[in-house]
Amino acid sequence: MLSTAGASGADASEDQVDDVGGPFGDDGTDLGPFEDLEREIRLLIRRAQSSGTSIARRVHPELDASAYPLLAHVAERPGARGSDLATFFGVGRATVSRQLSRLAELGLVERTVDPEDSRGQRITLTSDGAARLDRARSSRVAMLEGALATWETEEVSQLARLLNRYSADIVAWKQSH
Repeated sequence: MLSTAGASGADASEDQVDDVGGPFGDDGTDLGPFEDLEREIRLLIRRAQSSGTSIARRVHPELDASAYPLLAHVAERPGARGSDLATFFGVGRATVSRQLSRLAELGLVERTVDPEDSRGQRITLTSDGAARLDRARSSRVAMLEGALATWETEEVSQLARLLNRYSADIVAWKQSH
């Protein structure tokens, strides 16, 4: 179970936590594993959203928080198409197109004609975009290393594997429903 230590007063009041970290409802009943997971994901998302603006600003002072994951994905998959990005993030093509236009205006990405389909575009980071993203990512990794300094390396690896599995299973479930 993910630790709830360090929860803010607002977060802690949503559910109570016993001495060993297990969440309990207002009536003192054990919430169960899926309710526990929902709570931890909710808190994780809330904290990630609050830090998203900060990490985006490290890339560029005018960058929107939602664009950081898009930029990072393009860095991992140079030459991705806008439609691929929309599918991966589960958003509309128009949303991705607007974000890519803004990233291009900021000089962080460039679009080139897709050699396989002249109607499409391939997206890559500019050298400035890559350097800025690398600095921001390094800062975030350093923060994680500091925050999880008491964790064993295998615990961090296990968390990464489980989060990857969770993400893949959620996507697969959504596609089948």
